Amino acid sequence: MRTVLNILNFVLGGFATTLAWFCATLLTIVLIFTLPLTRSCWEITRLSLFPFGNEAIHVDELQPQNKNALRNSGGTLLNIFWFIFFGWWLCLTHIFAGIVQCLSIIGIPVGIANFKIAAIALWPVGRRVVSVEEAKMARENAARLRF
Repeated sequence: MRTVLNILNFVLGGFATTLAWFCATLLTIVLIFTLPLTRSCWEITRLSLFPFGNEAIHVDELQPQNKNALRNSGGTLLNIFWFIFFGWWLCLTHIFAGIVQCLSIIGIPVGIANFKIAAIALWPVGRRVVSVEEAKMARENAARLRF
């Protein structure tokens, strides 16, 4: 079922959003000072291409033992920079694609996935794309470590 939904996503506008993320990834590579943003951008490019069966999870949930306040502060600064230069227009791209996809009944699940990615597009630094199963296990492990 995930494969069918991923194909439907690609056909109904996922190609455009993935292309926008790919262009942003290339732009972060070309502009030398944005190289720290490239990994996060590439991760969300993969999520935009295959939104079903994958999930973006913060690295603190993925690896709670490596949590570091200094890295989180740097990530916040990079996210602010990201929002100003890239995040807002990528978010608008996903919102527009989601609205267009929700106009047909068959596109509603794909549209909802685009709305979820739109929220991630605003603040992507520090997120990794993993399978849904791996994300669930990581959250359970992080919860166990907290208590």
